Amino acid sequence: MCRWLVYAGTPVLLDTILYKPAHSLIEQSRNAKLGVETTNGDGFGIGWYTDESDTPALLRDVGPAWNNRNLRELADHVRSPLFFAHIRASTGTAVQQSNCHPFRRGRWMFMHNGAIAGFRLLRRDLSLRIDPALYADLEGTTDSEVMFYLAVTLGLEQDPPAAVARMAGVVEDVGRRHGVDFPLQMTVALTDGHRVWAFRYSSERASRSLFYSSRVDDLRKLHPDVAFLRNIAPQTRLIVSEPLDDLPGAWNEMPESSYRVIAGNDDVLHPFAPVPADDG
Repeated sequence: MCRWLVYAGTPVLLDTILYKPAHSLIEQSRNAKLGVETTNGDGFGIGWYTDESDTPALLRDVGPAWNNRNLRELADHVRSPLFFAHIRASTGTAVQQSNCHPFRRGRWMFMHNGAIAGFRLLRRDLSLRIDPALYADLEGTTDSEVMFYLAVTLGLEQDPPAAVARMAGVVEDVGRRHGVDFPLQMTVALTDGHRVWAFRYSSERASRSLFYSSRVDDLRKLHPDVAFLRNIAPQTRLIVSEPLDDLPGAWNEMPESSYRVIAGNDDVLHPFAPVPADDG
């Protein structure tokens, strides 16, 4: 599987969230505590937004994040209010740049931890559900990218939660028609550069780990000596596959079958359930 994080809030250097925490994403690439694999070295990706463009920048590479000199150099110079960061552990598809997350289409970014069970058998049927006008834009071979383009096909740009619910319904329907009892395992993050949606769901109701940070005002009261907390806006949030440190009160587990919306000062939790394919 993989590990990922989302940062949204006061603009910070990438180094602040990627390298500095005690259990940073870089440390997780070598020593994940809650993932299926301890090592996540099959590539990485960083996506971020600037004031100059609505389209996010991407840096993706096939090597491990822990020894990439270009990433280390970039992290000291790139500042943004919104970062997506992902470290990959392949579930069977090739280790190649086009298979590294995040995936981008226009202003949208998408990243995923999990898998479609039996994807080799399901790939053709799922791919045929993608709008033919979008199909040529697929670059890689992962189940994650197919999930993204299915969601785009099913209305992601108009209603992201509904589109992800329909996508999950299609995956489960196709999977079960092929005899797969528990087709989908996912923690998904997506953004349009202004809002962030994070989903935690699995067909087996035993989803991969996902956590969100506590409110900044609450953390300041608990930890007045932490310098980082003094310099960020109250609406700043992190969503992570596993906590970046052991700071008491800092991290909260996302409930099973739920999604979170972060939009400025709004931070709202909702229940999540797939929409059956026949109803979608």
